[in-house]
Amino acid sequence: MKFHKTRLAGAFLIDLDPRHDHRGFFARTFCAREFADHGLCSNFVQHSTSHSHLKGTLRGMHFQRAPHNEVKVVSCRKGAIWDVIIDLRPDSTTFRQWQGFELSSGNRRQLYIPEGFAHGFQTLSDDTELGYLISTFYAPASAAGLRYDDPAFGIDWPLPVTAISENDRTWPDFEKALLPMSC
Repeated sequence: MKFHKTRLAGAFLIDLDPRHDHRGFFARTFCAREFADHGLCSNFVQHSTSHSHLKGTLRGMHFQRAPHNEVKVVSCRKGAIWDVIIDLRPDSTTFRQWQGFELSSGNRRQLYIPEGFAHGFQTLSDDTELGYLISTFYAPASAAGLRYDDPAFGIDWPLPVTAISENDRTWPDFEKALLPMSC
């Protein structure tokens, strides 16, 4: 695996390092030792998946409040997405900054998202499926989010929204939300 720092402190884009032969290729998608060598969380207690039917579907911007903050490693198994993260850590040098990445079944990239980040994505193709490694068990009482179109961030989504949940459409703006993000 090849780990690339992003503009946001602690977040990494991960490229696979496939070994090709006449049959195809083999690549590791996770190695606890390599993650630890980069100072990254390597304990994932939950593996999840999501599927979206329509191009333009938007999910996010989600995060878990303390003490259930979570690290995620996201990959796109089928289709393509525009994956967006926002640094919500008040003590971070990249606080309130966002960055987007294209993840697809074709580029096989993964995104390492540290604790204290909001995460969301928009599908760039129909019939899209994601995989998630998650460091903390889901705690519904700690689940929170921010509006995907919050002017505090000005995220540039690539497509009109074709499908979104009521929760994701009505999350509060950052300026109105209480965000005690102890990380």
